[in-house]
Amino acid sequence: MLKGSIVALITPFKDDNLDEDTYRKLIDYHLKNGSNGLVPGGTTGESPTLSHSEHKKIIEISVKECKGKIPVIAGTGSNSTDEAVDLSRFAEKAGSDALLVVTPYYNKPTQEGLYQHYKKINDSVGIPIIIYNIPSRSVIDMSVETMSKLYELKNIAGVKDATGDLNRVDQQLKAMGKDFIQLTGNDDNALEFNRRGGVGAIGVTANIAAKISSDFQKACVENIKKAEELDNILQPLHFSLFIESNPSPVKYAASLLNMCSPAVRLPLVEVKDETKKKILEALKVAKLL
Repeated sequence: MLKGSIVALITPFKDDNLDEDTYRKLIDYHLKNGSNGLVPGGTTGESPTLSHSEHKKIIEISVKECKGKIPVIAGTGSNSTDEAVDLSRFAEKAGSDALLVVTPYYNKPTQEGLYQHYKKINDSVGIPIIIYNIPSRSVIDMSVETMSKLYELKNIAGVKDATGDLNRVDQQLKAMGKDFIQLTGNDDNALEFNRRGGVGAIGVTANIAAKISSDFQKACVENIKKAEELDNILQPLHFSLFIESNPSPVKYAASLLNMCSPAVRLPLVEVKDETKKKILEALKVAKLL
């Protein structure tokens, strides 16, 4: 089952081009530090500004480098259903273990439109699909009723819930049962999310704090007191990494740790000086610097 600390992997750039060597080093860092899965090509990976060839390349690299050691959950969502189908088929053929498919942004489909979008992707592949519900970025919110209907399809396996509403965990658990995989997309609510029935996170902070994030997720299952202690250490990091639009802050943090360049692609820009100070302070609190 997909669970634990799954990292929404950043995409490093060099001279505005995909930095493949650094990308491989980032994956190796996660393999060595306990991350429980990788998501290449998600929002944190700057999928909106990746070319199709770049998007496919990072999926291929992730599968090749992970070698089955941890799951690769390829980000293959789009506001074009046909494009999402194409990316999803490619990811499956490349060897991805599962797919992360965001609700279509900008178009504002109805609940029936959402159902038909995911159904077409479901009918086009043979690997698990995680629904990514993030109203703050996509403008639309998938209802629990629609999600429950989708769960009847063969490949719909769970949700990355970034609604920020913890009551959704209870509602989705009641509607779909405990086998429906619930992963939070909000690092800061992971402790309570897991307490209510979640099984992990697809997170941003894990990019630069892989071991702490993995230890935290493990402790949520085995030692809740330790989980609370680790959560207190992680909270300043969670806060600092979302002062400005993701992934600019986490890329700056990664640059301080000599993991990659802080470069992002327009329309994103690098973080302001005052944000840099807060990120630096949070890294020190977590004893990463």
